[in-house]
Amino acid sequence: MNAFVILEYIAWAISILIGAWMLYDLIKTNSAYSEDVLMSSREGEIEDTLVIDPTHRGTP
Repeated sequence: MNAFVILEYIAWAISILIGAWMLYDLIKTNSAYSEDVLMSSREGEIEDTLVIDPTHRGTP
């Protein structure tokens, strides 16, 4: 095995990890937010809907 074959295997492993991370994030986001919020085009609607810090409401 030369260095290029090893780099190819490393690149495939990184690609698989990124794909798995994207799939996990898709499932997590889909279960955390309703379809109406995800499909909205109004900027900042998610932040206004789900406020983590109740004292912070964003800019008026």
